[in-house]
Amino acid sequence: MAKILEGQALAKQVRAEVAAGVAQFVSRHGFPPGLAFILVGDDPSSHIYVRTKEKVCGEVGIRSEQYLLPAETSQAEVSALVGRLNRDPRVHGVLIQLPLPAQLNSTELLEAVSPEKDVDGFHPTNVGRLVEGRPRFEPCTPLGIIRMLEHYGVTIQGSHAVVVGRSNIVGKPVALMLLHRHATVTICHTRTRDLPDVTRRGDILVAAAGRPGLVKGEMIREGAVVIDVGVNRVDGKLVGDVEFASAEPRAAAISPVPGGVGPMTVAMLMANTLRAARLQAGEAA
Repeated sequence: MAKILEGQALAKQVRAEVAAGVAQFVSRHGFPPGLAFILVGDDPSSHIYVRTKEKVCGEVGIRSEQYLLPAETSQAEVSALVGRLNRDPRVHGVLIQLPLPAQLNSTELLEAVSPEKDVDGFHPTNVGRLVEGRPRFEPCTPLGIIRMLEHYGVTIQGSHAVVVGRSNIVGKPVALMLLHRHATVTICHTRTRDLPDVTRRGDILVAAAGRPGLVKGEMIREGAVVIDVGVNRVDGKLVGDVEFASAEPRAAAISPVPGGVGPMTVAMLMANTLRAARLQAGEAA
């Protein structure tokens, strides 16, 4: 039976580390790190995500600000708010919750966030630094995946890692982060010819395509480590990109959905916010 890579307990450990770091920061500077959330519109999932992130901010001692804007808010209005937050010394991280309403250009707005406050790691400057192997902020979900692999003693160096998915949020950055840790990396996706043949080569398999049950057990190499990043709602239930029932007997270790990568994403956002506050205070992060 596969070892279950639990994210909840590890995320709790990371949050405790961040809370200790925040307390030290406050003792040195007299104020806490600050994180601002911008949420435009009424997407129910986005509101749940932001409430969860705000709750964790409170747990670790990070001051949070929430800006809830109507769905009809203009590009200029959101851009002006981003500019104000960029200039606010009390705000160390700025997060724009995606997806945005159709009239808004998310690419332009994400680029408007100061690279020094881009705790999501989406700004082109931070993406470029990641490509070069000298990151300022690494995207939170990939960072959580790496922390999980390291925590559970998974050997990355020399392993063949197969990443299913090529998004800017997970697929591409996690591939780079694995590569920088000396894995041999293959990136594939839903249009890859003979996808099962590719996925079966992976010692580490990261499923991040956003397709429920895409990866079946027969697509997994015997003894592989499987990281399921998928968050899909099917018949009212939360399921991943991996068909857990058929994958679990073949894998050496597997992350569940829910309770795997998800909690790590929020924990690493807190870690990035503390890092941003330290950098902006002139400290070594």
